[in-house]
Amino acid sequence: MKPATLYSFRRCPYAMRARMALRYSGVAVQIEEVSLKNKPAQMLALSSKGTVPVLVCNDGRVIDQSLEIMQWALAQHDPQDWLLSSDPAAAEATALLIEENDTVFKRWLDRYKYAVRYPEFPMEHYREQGGQFLLKLDGLLARNGHLLAEHLSLADIAVAPFVRQFAHVDQVWFAQAPYKRLQTWLEQFLTSELFNAVMAKS
Repeated sequence: MKPATLYSFRRCPYAMRARMALRYSGVAVQIEEVSLKNKPAQMLALSSKGTVPVLVCNDGRVIDQSLEIMQWALAQHDPQDWLLSSDPAAAEATALLIEENDTVFKRWLDRYKYAVRYPEFPMEHYREQGGQFLLKLDGLLARNGHLLAEHLSLADIAVAPFVRQFAHVDQVWFAQAPYKRLQTWLEQFLTSELFNAVMAKS
């Protein structure tokens, strides 16, 4: 059986989390690195949204939302129970946290990262707004070192690439910010074998 194909961009947080879930689940996948300035016609024909990631499953099915790609991969194989399948409440909490990350936090992240495009407020304003979500994450980590369980779960992997982007806007500021548990969690994520495997340049 031929492998699935993932259209990806190495530094895109959505593509990052999709690649991590696919690798963790052991799904055979061929990565097609996309130039955002010259997107391949094949990808555009498969998905009208025109952005990565886009997964072409080995049965021909196309999935073009990163969270759906992650859920599809974990449905194939989830050896460490990232889906927290035995805890319906945790599954609901996962969905809500990822939704907040992908909507509210992503909005402030974009304005913080590209503050020159949003001159209505200074960069510090956008950082403060995004920081409210970081404080929430730091509080969740106080329970057991991970966001919603005693081990890595879908929530950690789905959220971490965006926290990484936020931290990288001003690394000196982030290092001294009042998110000590979050800083430790992010460092563990960035030094993990899984993250470094999916970020390796081919």
